[in-house]
Amino acid sequence: MNFFKEYWPLLAVAAWFGYKWWAARRVRAMLPQLLIQGATLVDVRTVAEFAQASAPGTLNIPLQELAGRLNEIPSTVPVVLGCASGTRSGMASLLLKKRGYSQVYNIGVWRNFLGHARDSSASGKPGR
Repeated sequence: MNFFKEYWPLLAVAAWFGYKWWAARRVRAMLPQLLIQGATLVDVRTVAEFAQASAPGTLNIPLQELAGRLNEIPSTVPVVLGCASGTRSGMASLLLKKRGYSQVYNIGVWRNFLGHARDSSASGKPGR
């Protein structure tokens, strides 16, 4: 019992990271089906981060600009969010849900889009 009393903050942090990992893994497994449903893939990292590396077919809307650019994200299809660690995409998820988006998913790290994201050259669009 003394162990938990002494180390509960560390255990809480470990549980939080475990949950983030599990949730992102679940969304990554759902991604092919979400894409069939016409999902919009949004990377909420900064423009500079996105320019360094990004997944094909993702739309870059930095978290700081998200509230002003909601018109670029359809509310009738699933929205899958990613960033560098999953934290900013988690905040973006809360914002979208507050604004009435019902199908919002946090894939965590943007690299989780790789291998599943639609190829932007095939659609002729910079991403959806």
